[in-house]
Formats: sequence, structure tokens, C-alpha cells
Amino acid sequence: MADQQKIHPVPVSVPEPEQVAPLPKPSAPLVPRGSSRSENGDPERQQSPPLLKRSLTPYSPLKPPKKKRGCCVRCLCWTCCLFFLLIVLIGIAAAVIYLVFQPKLPKYSIDSMRITQFTLNTDTSLSATFNVNITARNPNKRIGIYYENGSHLSVWYKGTNLCQGKLPKFYQGHRNTTQLNVHLTGQTENATNLLQLLQEDQQTGKIPLNIRVKVPVRIKLGKLKLMKWKFLLKCSLNVDNLSQDNVIRIRDNKCKVRFRF
Repeated sequence: MADQQKIHPVPVSVPEPEQVAPLPKPSAPLVPRGSSRSENGDPERQQSPPLLKRSLTPYSPLKPPKKKRGCCVRCLCWTCCLFFLLIVLIGIAAAVIYLVFQPKLPKYSIDSMRITQFTLNTDTSLSATFNVNITARNPNKRIGIYYENGSHLSVWYKGTNLCQGKLPKFYQGHRNTTQLNVHLTGQTENATNLLQLLQEDQQTGKIPLNIRVKVPVRIKLGKLKLMKWKFLLKCSLNVDNLSQDNVIRIRDNKCKVRFRF
């Protein structure tokens, strides 16, 4: 029997573990004092950063710049000052004209009246034709008056227009008196009641009439000719009758004149 082989153990060399450099000590503790670690890890690391809240401000319209507002106020002040200065200059000019020229309104009177037609037609209409003599006086020393075209003259009886005409175009110089003969014609519809009223007044010998005149004029100051104005003349008179081809006596007459632009 063969000899049994002997197995001798061979020593195995185990390498020495490598030396690991020691970690540096932290300058601050990883976990603050008074806190403890948990299985879920560091609570400070697990906590999410707070969300930033955006403050919302209400919308407000943009205000105009102060410079533009100041410019508008300045322009308004200058405009008011210029307007006030213009009024003052006009007032001074009017005062100078009044003191130098001493303007006076012209005077008018109704001198006579003649009726060449005053008949009632078959259709109850009234046809009338008047001739009126008017005296115009200009009392101003340095002011002349141009009577322009476009005048209108009418005769009224108790609100009814009997006839109408117009003044001629002429120039009236300083301190001048002009006599005018004006021809007027007209026709009134449904004049039966009007004639009855006229006969009643004729029996009393006092028939009221109104003569209205509108005439455009231009004033002459020295050599300066001003813009157009309008003379408005209203004459109230009483006559004894309105018979055709008869002498008409004017008992009284009063004329008032005013002007407008």
C-alpha cells in the first residue's frame, strides 16, 4: 500500500490595508446643537426653500408731466391777459372817439302824409298807396352818415301792415337836414273787420299809426369810413283820417331811433 501523501498547509500572506488619510475636521458642526439626526436625513437639507412672493400694486394711469401742465396754464394766463388788454384798448379808443367827435344820434320826424289809394276790393282785400315826407337831421359836427341800400319802411295800423317802401341811398353831411319823400304800397287780405275798426277811430278824429324804418348806415369819422350799422326808427303818430285824396292832418308824432350792429 502506497504511502499516503501528506499535504502541508502553505501560509498565505495577507496584504496590509492601505492607510487612508484622515478626513479634515469640519470648522462648524454638521448638525447644529440641540438638533438630532433622523433616519430621513438632515431636516435642514430636506426643507424646500421658501417661495418668493411678488407684491402686486394696483394700476394707476400715468400722470401728465408737470412741464406740459405748467405750459398750458401759462398759455391760458397769457391769453386772458391779452384779451383783457384788448378790451382796455378798445375802451380807450372809444373814449377818445367820444371826446373828439362827440357823436349824437340823428333825429327824424314825419312832416306830412298823403294817401293816393285806399280802397276795398271785391275780394275784401285793401289796397293802399301812401306818400310820406320824412325829415332827417344830422346834428354832428364831424360825423357824416352814409345811408346804404337795403332799407325797409312800413306803415302799421293796430298790428296790420298797410303798406311798405324803402329809403333812397344818399350821404348826409355834417349838421345837415335832408327831406325825403317815400312812396309806399301794399295790399291787406280780409280787410273787412279792419275797415270797421278804422271807421270807428275816424269818428273820434284820432287814428293811431306806427311807421317803422330799418336802414343800414355807415358812419364817417373825418376821412375814416366805419363798418355797417343799422338804424332802427319807430315813429308813433295820430292822424285825423285815412281818406283817399284828402288832406291828412298829423296831430302828433314821436320818433325814437336806436342802432345795432
